[in-house]
Amino acid sequence: MTTLFTMLADVVLGPMGAAIGAGLATVGAGIGIGQIGASSLEAIARQPEAIGDIRNTLILGAALIEGVAFFALIVCILVIFLG
Repeated sequence: MTTLFTMLADVVLGPMGAAIGAGLATVGAGIGIGQIGASSLEAIARQPEAIGDIRNTLILGAALIEGVAFFALIVCILVIFLG
């Protein structure tokens, strides 16, 4: 009976954990990009003459967050299909 539970845990828990991890990575990236967007809009409203610098920083920060989110999703997909 113990081997049945062990086999079930190996088959089910790995992909389920990877799916939860992918969801958390996506939600975290969405929250991060939302905060960057809100902060940049507030900064542009306070200093409209600095729009170029703020936009560049916004794009760089969003790209870095998306890169981390894509990395997390790829790791989760690898766990699902190769685990």
